[in-house]
Amino acid sequence: MTTVATIAETVKNAELALQPHSESPRLDAELLLATLLGLPRSALIVRGNESVALHDESAYAELIKRRANGAPVAYITGKREFWSLPFKVSPAVLVPRPETEILVEHALALLPRDAQCSILDLGTGSGAIALSLAHERPHWAITAVDNSPAALAVAAQNAQRLKLPQVTWRLGSWFDSVPLERFHLIIANPPYLAAQDPALKALRAEPAGALVSGPTGLEALSAIIARAAGHLYAGGWLALEHGITQAQDVAQLLEQHGFDSIRTYSDLSGRPRVTLGVHTQH
Repeated sequence: MTTVATIAETVKNAELALQPHSESPRLDAELLLATLLGLPRSALIVRGNESVALHDESAYAELIKRRANGAPVAYITGKREFWSLPFKVSPAVLVPRPETEILVEHALALLPRDAQCSILDLGTGSGAIALSLAHERPHWAITAVDNSPAALAVAAQNAQRLKLPQVTWRLGSWFDSVPLERFHLIIANPPYLAAQDPALKALRAEPAGALVSGPTGLEALSAIIARAAGHLYAGGWLALEHGITQAQDVAQLLEQHGFDSIRTYSDLSGRPRVTLGVHTQH
């Protein structure tokens, strides 16, 4: 006789299976089962004594296997929340991280709320930064650039799903697709890991081009800072996310290229994560 597992038992078994492979096995187990059953995660507790159908149990086992093999939960479910907005994600784009919300938060504070501003988002990926800004400032003119056609396709789908059509999408490397344009704010979460960074092992399922900058990890940041002034109005800002050991290097690069009012902000774990500066030259 086959014993049918309850929702609570199924989650617990999956949690145990994921413990060697995840920093948040319980959360992963709940998110995957909630997605499979079409339920909000909170409903798993309320309905914990209900049985899981055998076909759902089999499908769930496959999801847990994928997660144990290194696939991010967001790729398995096809979605990730960022800035309280639901984003579609795929292996074509980096999974949006909570720490990047710090970049959005401080970018929003740089410019007057009601001003007609032009914004450039470099390396947009899923469009999380550009669309979060568009959601908060619907009158801003936002241009988002990525060198991956597949990433831009995901971003454009997110814009459609979120009903935020005011973002313009451009294909190209950094400033190449906006050669003569200037902006009030340039924002970027570029690749900033070094090629031999041990953290890459845990990120192997995500696109290397969105993670790895070069031998030192500063290559993309340096390239953006070197060209940013030529695409900013006087008084325009450059805001960058970077690695937790790179704040001093990024600040020095900004200073070398004529930026003022340079400041660094930490993420919710107290690690330096975002550095920005203002372009004051005419």
